[in-house]
Amino acid sequence: MELRIRNLSKTYANGVVALDKVTLNIPQGMFGLLGPNGAGKSTLMRILATLQECDAGSVFLDDIDVLDEKDEVRRMLGYLPQDFGVYPKVSAYELLDHFAQLKGLSHKGRRREVVDGLLQQTNLFEVRHQKLGTFSGGMRQRFGVAQALIGDPQLIIVDEPTAGLDPQERVRFHNLLSDIGADKTVLLSTHIVSDVADLCSNMAIIHKGRVLLCGQPLRLIAGIEERIWSRYVDKADLPLFQKQHAVISTRLRAGRTLVHVYDENDPGMGFEPAHASLEDVYFATIAGRHDAEAGNC
Repeated sequence: MELRIRNLSKTYANGVVALDKVTLNIPQGMFGLLGPNGAGKSTLMRILATLQECDAGSVFLDDIDVLDEKDEVRRMLGYLPQDFGVYPKVSAYELLDHFAQLKGLSHKGRRREVVDGLLQQTNLFEVRHQKLGTFSGGMRQRFGVAQALIGDPQLIIVDEPTAGLDPQERVRFHNLLSDIGADKTVLLSTHIVSDVADLCSNMAIIHKGRVLLCGQPLRLIAGIEERIWSRYVDKADLPLFQKQHAVISTRLRAGRTLVHVYDENDPGMGFEPAHASLEDVYFATIAGRHDAEAGNC
């Protein structure tokens, strides 16, 4: 299924423009919505999940009007919000069984089959009788995915799903999302560049409520190749380099400051060509240094 968003806008009562004429085509597969905190990602997710109204624009899931046919959308939607609460004294099986009943699975035998299958899929079957309050952050997130998959939804929205996970749990979660995205439309909202780089075949960068860039990650990286330069600098000299060059990122590596700059020509001063990454695309775009034609959003 394809999700088509056209000129979607939302301004809050305090004057904050959360979405400014957002237009996106989201095809089947994993689609990454990448942006810093406060970019408008969660507002967009809540509107798509039929939990919040927009001011203007249209959204269609194939032929279904998402903004007007909310009940129809909810029947084929799975949603994992950024803040997913659980009942700490209830077991994973009990709560998932309850959610399945709410989704309309009234036949006990069929419901048990679905719940057991989802717990197996999310690697939680062995702890199904354990109280949710004892789950780690990663286990709670995988339980969140399990509840989002009830009813075999065709559109799945996950909002900042790996924030706070340790590296091992993040890998496990990536593998789970990758399997899910094989035959469904999965919209992954995150500020973590590696989540999009590892998982998504299509993506968009959003900042201050506006879509700045969209396309396939590998093509976006190719579009910035030969424009990224790097060198190590002394920390005391960093302000000078920031004044003289289009510095898009700095990071400490083994106690030294590694600087990346965006420049179509050799900036000199000891800078060397660097292999571009999706992180470079992201930082250059957010900084307003890179504005490429990346195809139809």
